[in-house]
Amino acid sequence: MDFDFSDDQVALRDAVQKWVEKGYTFERRRAIVEAGGFDRGAYGELAELGLAGLYIDEAHGGLGMGPVEGMVVMEALGGGIVLEPLAQTLIASGVIGAYGGDDVKSAWLPKIASGEALVVLALQERGARYRLDRLATTANSAGGGWHVSGHKHLVAAADRADAFLVPAVANGKPALFLVEAGAAGVKTSGHLTQDGSRAGDLTLDNAPAMLVSANGQTALEHAVDIGIAAACAEAVGVMDKALLVTAEYMNTRKQFGVPIATFQALRHRAADMKMQLELARSMSYYASLKLNAPAEERRMAMARAKVQLGQSMRFVGQQAVQLHGGIGVTDEYIVSHYFKKLTQLEMAFGDTLHHLGEVSTRMQDTAGVFA
Repeated sequence: MDFDFSDDQVALRDAVQKWVEKGYTFERRRAIVEAGGFDRGAYGELAELGLAGLYIDEAHGGLGMGPVEGMVVMEALGGGIVLEPLAQTLIASGVIGAYGGDDVKSAWLPKIASGEALVVLALQERGARYRLDRLATTANSAGGGWHVSGHKHLVAAADRADAFLVPAVANGKPALFLVEAGAAGVKTSGHLTQDGSRAGDLTLDNAPAMLVSANGQTALEHAVDIGIAAACAEAVGVMDKALLVTAEYMNTRKQFGVPIATFQALRHRAADMKMQLELARSMSYYASLKLNAPAEERRMAMARAKVQLGQSMRFVGQQAVQLHGGIGVTDEYIVSHYFKKLTQLEMAFGDTLHHLGEVSTRMQDTAGVFA
């Protein structure tokens, strides 16, 4: 199998990396965190690069690209620990494009592609942990339309988003709806998260909604799998930079008159970091390549990938901090921000322990051997 990127994919990666290096410096990121963790201007710059329309077909103003291009982009953004939730845009556009009716597509996909509208997945409910089949939010049909009531937590950029993808129980089974932020009965709040990005709560009180898919469980699982693949790719980008910064520090920091990179024990730890990074990279590739596979195969692939990424993120993040010593945990130094980002990504869309359970549940007759 050929794992080389095409010329277009390389050009896309280079364009995003160039923007990160020149347009999203560590100083700009710090300013965005201090201003609330989300910058509409920075998100608009991502949209100008065409990234908001990555998964949207050309008929609706997008680029019509696929999971590999999404992986390339998210890995490059991970290198800059970019706060703006492009992964949420990939989720929303992918799900609306795959499951939405023509009315939803024509109303929202062009606005998402242009960056005019930020649509995020409002998934998490208290007590549900990472279980997708536990829904307290409800929807009812009245007067020819749908109305949704419930509470969602840890919603990305909750008070800055323009609309939400909301799973809710309708007629006794899960369905997926789109709710506008400015609609009646919608209330949001916002706060900073551990890594400096923005999230918040969403409260819906009989809020009007558009039906995206009556088969909500299928659409929701697909949405989460897009998020997992994006998180895996983003984490690879973060780990890549964390290792690079650590290696540079080891080559300049001196002890006993010599760089600490000459100490064999520390070199072994850096080599272990590189090994974990490459294991994570291969599983990120695996996740992206399986994103369009049949549902059962796709779900198993995402769980496997998230288990390896979780283990790698924890190891690389901890070693990066420890090899730096005390400076590694200071807010002024970038390694601490890599560590916080990796910690948060490890918990996104299901932590390592949750996905280890998913892999175990789905083993069946393969006994854990990858078929």
